[in-house]
Amino acid sequence: MRRHVSTNSLEGSIVVANGKSASPTWIDVKAALQTFDRAGLLGLLQDLYAGSKDNQAFLHARLSLGHDQLKPYKTMISSWICPDLMRNQPVSVSKAKKAIAAYKKAIGHPEGLAELSIFYCEEAFSFLESCGMEDEGYFLALIRMYDQALKYVSNLPVASRAGYIERIDKLRSRGRHVGWGVQDELNSLWYAFGLDERESE
Repeated sequence: MRRHVSTNSLEGSIVVANGKSASPTWIDVKAALQTFDRAGLLGLLQDLYAGSKDNQAFLHARLSLGHDQLKPYKTMISSWICPDLMRNQPVSVSKAKKAIAAYKKAIGHPEGLAELSIFYCEEAFSFLESCGMEDEGYFLALIRMYDQALKYVSNLPVASRAGYIERIDKLRSRGRHVGWGVQDELNSLWYAFGLDERESE
């Protein structure tokens, strides 16, 4: 059974289901959007845009707007993987990784994914070198992201790899300062991909 609830902010009425029902899906959203005219859709997008910085970053990336579409994603990565402990800012590996996932969903350019994954590793090392953190989960996430960076870079056209390869290579030497066998793991991954050998062919 359904009841109609009128509102002051919207013309007409909103259908509200009584009792326990399944959550709305994209099919429901799509059906509702088909009732909007151009002005209504633009208004909805404007509200979404104003609603959060994540939405703004998504639309900027998807629509190729601005001179640095990666900046908001880098800011998110840095704030979660290399926070300011003096200001009691928390560390969150999962939220830092979500920034890369959000970019991938928004547009996912291969070079952008390579850049963000390498940047994650660089920021993680900066954090470890500054505070001497002892967290196995943090180290494992760093190693996995290094592996992901190698995959992204290896899939780029050869002409686009040089700068990324140089940065990935430098990360290996930074591993010796943090312990936990990080440098050995990074070296193992580096040689498994053999990017330096591919470049010399």
